[in-house]
Amino acid sequence: MKRNRRTLFRKFFLNLSAFLGFFILFVFIVVAIFAPFIAPPKPNKNPYLMPIVTWNGNPEAPSPEHRFGIAGKRDIFYGVIWGTRTAFQVGIIVTFVSTFIGLVVGSIAGYFGKLFDEILMRVTDVFLAIPFLVAAMVFTTILGTGLDKVMIAMTVFSWMYPARLIRGNILQVKEEQYITAARSLGVSHFFIILRHVLPNSIFPVLIQASMRMGSLVITAASLNFLGIGAPQGYADWGALLNYSRNWMLGGNGEALKYWYMTVFPGTAMVLFVLSWNLVGDALRDFFDPRLRI
Repeated sequence: MKRNRRTLFRKFFLNLSAFLGFFILFVFIVVAIFAPFIAPPKPNKNPYLMPIVTWNGNPEAPSPEHRFGIAGKRDIFYGVIWGTRTAFQVGIIVTFVSTFIGLVVGSIAGYFGKLFDEILMRVTDVFLAIPFLVAAMVFTTILGTGLDKVMIAMTVFSWMYPARLIRGNILQVKEEQYITAARSLGVSHFFIILRHVLPNSIFPVLIQASMRMGSLVITAASLNFLGIGAPQGYADWGALLNYSRNWMLGGNGEALKYWYMTVFPGTAMVLFVLSWNLVGDALRDFFDPRLRI
């Protein structure tokens, strides 16, 4: 058993894609932790609000003073650095809360079945029938601007995916002999679900959650890009791209003149999503026994 475990860990850490994913993610974590030192905020100001560094409305190219340039009168470098914290905040909170709700709903539906399963899964189907981005846009518009409103809207319309996945896994696990034995011994349903059912069916949900992390950040950035998410000037990659909407095509014969307005926040978004996808793939390869060949 110990030898097999060592072999699995060796295979896991020698996986190039796994190493790359964890390395990129580690870099983002370091940037998020040390954001106050990398891009110091102004005293007595909300650090998540990008300070106005010029009153000139035109973009300014990267310079020693503003390494990534200026967009919307604000420093792109400051927005990219503090936008990393925003990405983690949105991704972790929305993923955790939506996954928890999905686990509760899916566990009740899968374990008890019958009427519970029918009602809860039909409610889940109704939510699944609503386009996620459109629903989040409408709900955010109703609630008003603010990052907390964005996270509430995304949570309301993203719990269904872990719920469906955990339900399917529990339908298989609950027929195992050790579950039947626990029931015959009079063990409570709550203890059976918590002690026996979830530990043997939750790993696919956790892997899915890690891979959803990046897509949720992209959704939040999309809402901020459209101007219906975080307030004006909030440090977010989507908000930075919003400032570049009128400058993406550049000037006459200068299509790439304002490349820095989209390249830096766009690259941060791509790498963040890539890191979570690679981490999710690595976790799937590690935990899925069918791939341990």
